[in-house]
Parts: sequence; structure tokens; C-alpha cells
Amino acid sequence: MNPRRSEQRKRPQKPRILVIGCGSIGKRHISNLISLRAGEIRACDGVRERAQETGTRFGIETGTSLAAAWKWMPDVVLIATPPSSHVELAIEAARRGCDLFIEKPLSDRTRGIRELSGLVRKKDLVSMVGCNLRFHPGLVRVKQLLENRRIGRVVSAAVEFGQYLPDWHPAEDYRSGYSARVDLGGGVILDAIHEIDYIRWLIGEVKAVACMAGIFSSLELRTEDTAAMLLYFTRGAVGEVHLDYVQRVYSRRCKLVGEEGTIAWDFTAGTVRWFAADDGCWRTFRTPRTWDVNRMYIDEMRHFLASRASRVRTCLDVDEAARVLEIAFAAKRSAKSSAFVRMEGR
Repeated sequence: MNPRRSEQRKRPQKPRILVIGCGSIGKRHISNLISLRAGEIRACDGVRERAQETGTRFGIETGTSLAAAWKWMPDVVLIATPPSSHVELAIEAARRGCDLFIEKPLSDRTRGIRELSGLVRKKDLVSMVGCNLRFHPGLVRVKQLLENRRIGRVVSAAVEFGQYLPDWHPAEDYRSGYSARVDLGGGVILDAIHEIDYIRWLIGEVKAVACMAGIFSSLELRTEDTAAMLLYFTRGAVGEVHLDYVQRVYSRRCKLVGEEGTIAWDFTAGTVRWFAADDGCWRTFRTPRTWDVNRMYIDEMRHFLASRASRVRTCLDVDEAARVLEIAFAAKRSAKSSAFVRMEGR
């Protein structure tokens, strides 16, 4: 038995949770962990002002020294730093026997992923990579409709995400954020990896990818601002995925065409519409008016904490997230080489 795990089991039921990274998503997770009464929470950020502001805002202990944070011996580590540092931090936490919640994407490179996966298995750790869209009531309804074969076999899918990058965090200079920087793991393909994840979740494995991507706008960045991907699924369906940092009106939606009908989800409209060929009728599911965006993140964290408590796999653990990342990397290779890329072993 893992000595670290045995030590954890002797502790009180509520875990010690260390949040690394106090940017906007780190703060969101801290707020949600507090509302869920998930355990004792501390946070660490290399920027002193950000760490101090977070501590004052939430009434928790914060600091800038990761070495000092490890001495606290956390049970759970939540990583909310730029993608380029995710795997290195996760490996360090896994070596200490900590369960892991890692913000998306898992990484911006392949190096270290195999080692991390091996550590998670060897030490019997629970891991999860952020996938809040899987907890959106609209996409949950789409998944149910597909599982109930309401539109028959899926033949094609079209997925879109677009939002003007400077509008993401209006108080910050988008040019200095990780989205605009190659060295920190930015670019719309990795930033909007949610779309790649959920289309794979809905339809299944991808066996080949083609992509055109690059800087097509006048935005001042060094990463791709637009990507058009074509996916070929093992089940025989084809998918189109459009991602951009350019659209001045937020857009997030998908459309699935089956042999017996059509399903269309629109995040902004808050609707799922589906057409069934057997009766020729359109039906509509509307996102409840009482629902708010943060509910996705709350439900995502509930899922992780429940999986951790019962020691079962989460819906997107490190291994599953690595498969999603392979698709994103294949898209980048395709865009660079202007060639179709086949996924290994699929």
C-alpha cells in the first residue's frame, strides 16, 4: 500500500487542498471549493500581489513559495497556471501522493505526460482535467439524445467557438496573457480544447485530422487566432471544428446530423433543438432560467470530489485528457505540414 495514501486516510475526512495559480480560473475554483466546504484551502502564486489579493478576498492562507506550500503536505493539488507548467507541477504533486485537478489543457507539449500517467497509476491517484462543458445542461441533453439514438447513427457534426480575445479579460492586456504567447502554451487550438473534448465525448474516437490554422486577424499575438479542423471518427462520421479569437459576438454551438434526425445546441440561446424524422417534428429543450455559468464549474468540482472520495476514475482523467490532447497536437502538425494526420493506434 502507498505509505502516503495510508497517511492520508488517517487524516480527517476533509482534505487539504492546495491551489497553484491565482488567476481568474484559480479564483473561481477557490470560491467554489469554499462554497462546497470541500476542505482546508491554501493557494500559491508566484506574483506576490495576486497571492495577497487572493488571500484577502477569500480569507485563506496564500504565499509565493511553492516549497513552503509542499511542507503543508496537501492531499489534493489544483493546478491553474499557464499550460506550459501543468505537467511539471502535476508530476511534482503526484510524487508526493496528491490527487490532481489540472485546468485544461493538460499541457502544451508531450514531454512528461507518460511519466505523469505512470505516477498516477502507480500511486493510485485520482486525477481530472478541467472539462466544465461536459456539465452544461444543454450538452448533457445532447449526450442523452445520442445515447437514446433519437437521431440514429451520426453522420456529421459541426462545432464552433469564437470570441474576441481582448474581451476575455477586459482589465488585462491580452498581448501579455498566456493565450497570445507560444512559450506559455497559448493559441486557440489549445485554449478552446473544450470543443475537441466534447465532440469526442459525443461521437467517439478520432482516427484522422486535417487542419488549417494561423494568424489571420490584426490581433497582436504570436499564436494561431483561427483554426478550421476536419475530423474523421472511427465510427465513420466526419466533424468540422471552427475555433477563433476574432468574433466580436460570443459564439459557441454545435450541430449533429444523424440518419434519423438532427440536433442543434446553442450556448448563447440556451437551447437544444432536435428534429425526429419519424414524426417530422422539432422539439426544444431550454436551459433553466435559474441556471448560471458557474454551475458548470460547481458540478465539475462536485464530480471530482465525489470521485476522489470513492476512489474511482473521473470522466476526464489524465489518460483521457492525453488522448484529447493528441487530437489537438495532430491538428497543429496538420496545419504546419498541410497534410492529413492519422492518429496512432486508432
